[in-house]
Amino acid sequence: MTMSGVDYSVWDHIYVSDDEDATCPFVDTPSLFRMRHRSRLEKMVEFQQRGEDLETSFAECRRLLEEAQGRLAYLEERMREGGEDKESEAELKKVQAEIKKLKQDEESFEKLLEEHRKEEKKLPWNVDTISKDGFSKSVLNIKPLSKEETGEEKVENHKNFLGKYGEKIKHFGMLRHWDDSQQYQSDHPHLVCEETANYLVVICIEYEIDEKHALMEQVAHQAIVMQFILDLARTLKVDPRGCFRQFFSKIKTLDKPYQDAFEHELEMLKERVRSSAQTRMEKTVKELEEEEIQKRLGPGGLDPVEVYESLPKELKRSFDEKNIQMLQEAMSMLDPEEGKYHLQRCIDSGLWVPDSRGDEDGDEDEDGDKEED
Repeated sequence: MTMSGVDYSVWDHIYVSDDEDATCPFVDTPSLFRMRHRSRLEKMVEFQQRGEDLETSFAECRRLLEEAQGRLAYLEERMREGGEDKESEAELKKVQAEIKKLKQDEESFEKLLEEHRKEEKKLPWNVDTISKDGFSKSVLNIKPLSKEETGEEKVENHKNFLGKYGEKIKHFGMLRHWDDSQQYQSDHPHLVCEETANYLVVICIEYEIDEKHALMEQVAHQAIVMQFILDLARTLKVDPRGCFRQFFSKIKTLDKPYQDAFEHELEMLKERVRSSAQTRMEKTVKELEEEEIQKRLGPGGLDPVEVYESLPKELKRSFDEKNIQMLQEAMSMLDPEEGKYHLQRCIDSGLWVPDSRGDEDGDEDEDGDKEED
């Protein structure tokens, strides 16, 4: 052990083979060396290839297991919502058996990989491995500082994204073939993101409001395509731009459970879009009605339509015929307090506009009543 704290004793037991430990008097020595060297290199390549194959198989097994578990969760949810039937039960058992087999395969690959790593550590060094670069690149383990966006920044970034790529997103929404969609995403990988998925849904709602139902369903299909890619990326814990090809590869293999899940999500999105469009239209109508009411409010803040509907039948009739004498006669037939109540409401709503002469007459009538009392 040196003063620097680095333990160099591990170097004491290194065995370095140079293929020149043994010679034969009956064989050309340089040729013998070349033959042994080539044989060792072939074994090294074979050993390394076996390790890479194990890594690839292990990763593929885990991917298939995650997908199978996703299908299982979907089937269980579908059975809870729609009840049990023989076809669903059979499919459920099939997926459960597949998951069991994949878990066994996962354990086998994991053991084989562990054994391969142990064997790799025991291999002796030689003139090829000891001079081989230990690192092919430098990596700085520095985690970038993540700055959380404020609400205003998110709105501004969203606005800028749509301003820059809005037309391209609309174009993607109109594509009808798997190959066209895949090629478009390959040409525009920056569109494979959450912003695109959200904007496609917004376009769906706008088409539904305009009663363009076929266009809504077309764009909804593309919105689910984008959503499935994003979900796959979250499952695999990778950037969605790096896994969209896997989605298209799987959806084009006619995998029935996967296609069923896709169609189910598509129908659910269509229903949500219809519901959102209906809610938005009702809200717009209500806002227009409120605006109209505000425009026609009388000087006292009352709605003339509402006041008119609340008037007694004879008062309504006098307003319909615009007959002042009939209105006065109808008022005289009412209880004084009730008449005053309706008259004031008519004034506050603008149905009745008193003039100075009418006010004076009203004052004289009140004085006359008082004298009689």
